[in-house]
Amino acid sequence: MQYLSYRKTFWLVLRYELLMACRHYAELFNPVLFFAIVITLFPLGVSPAPEILHRMAPGIVWIAILLSSLLALDKLFRNDWLDGSLDQLLITTQPLLLLILAKLFAHWLLSSLPLILLSALLADFLQVSTAAIGVLLVSLLLGTPLLILIGAIGRALTLRLRNSGLLMILIVLPFYVPILIFGTGAVIAAEQGLPATGQLAWLAALLVLALPLAPWATATALRIEI
Repeated sequence: MQYLSYRKTFWLVLRYELLMACRHYAELFNPVLFFAIVITLFPLGVSPAPEILHRMAPGIVWIAILLSSLLALDKLFRNDWLDGSLDQLLITTQPLLLLILAKLFAHWLLSSLPLILLSALLADFLQVSTAAIGVLLVSLLLGTPLLILIGAIGRALTLRLRNSGLLMILIVLPFYVPILIFGTGAVIAAEQGLPATGQLAWLAALLVLALPLAPWATATALRIEI
């Protein structure tokens, strides 16, 4: 019965987050639009030559994903803090870690999943080989939850600060570097015909490590800030 209660709570929070996002649907397009602009303008700024794009495509996609994730983090917990619902989450009898996981999962569905789907569509534009597209998608499916889990800690630590965007970036960006290295490394290995299991295994290990630790750190930071 307790398991069913936790599961029901998770889905109720997830449903609430999705409904609230539909009321502010204009904000959902900002990261997607930013990602599309970066991907389409990069060849114009560097070179449209297929061999150059083919070599730089993994880094282009992953950097665009990382920057778009940082842009989307700005609204994480913001509306909950402004309308007072975050205070209710902190005093509820339900486990705070479960509520935070539900909110982060909703944030991933709204901000990262569209970017992953768009990456699959724009990969051919950047001359990514067919064999590497699958590895790219797997690396993004493993890496984007990590970006959100780590970013949530930085967002919670800077929630009450005015104009906290730059400080949040400085906090989380060093932890994003290994994700960027393993993500791009997996795609580069696939492009060269080499196995990418090592880089993907590292991403999976980091995700398994972050899933229990990051929500706990986020909850602690929220209690300190609120």
